[in-house]
Amino acid sequence: MKFLSSARAACSVALFVACLLTGTSFAQNAHTTNEFHGVKVNGGTVTHSKQGSRNILTLSEDFKVPETPDPHWQVVDSKGNVYTLERLQAKNGKFNKSITLPAYISDVVKVQVWCAFAETLLGEASFSSPVM
Repeated sequence: MKFLSSARAACSVALFVACLLTGTSFAQNAHTTNEFHGVKVNGGTVTHSKQGSRNILTLSEDFKVPETPDPHWQVVDSKGNVYTLERLQAKNGKFNKSITLPAYISDVVKVQVWCAFAETLLGEASFSSPVM
């Protein structure tokens, strides 16, 4: 009976350690920018995470979509290439809080909010080092 009890305890400890390692692994794969700064967007951050082979950017809960005609996600890579991506505003009145980066983007240094209508940078946030 004591053998069975110690075996259960060992399994419980192993399961607990596995859960801790999984949580640590996820935390190491997430990166967050500094706060957005710009003419229309000030506040909020972006978190980069990986889900399988997909690279995801997600806006923080405190991010406020600017009231401009056509705000878009825009990213800048470590070579200075700029990629204009999806609109922030969705057709149903909500906004695209997360975006999956296309495979052709090798890394991201900055995330920008770009007004395609006025062709103006509304705000940007930077990662401390390139992510991907």
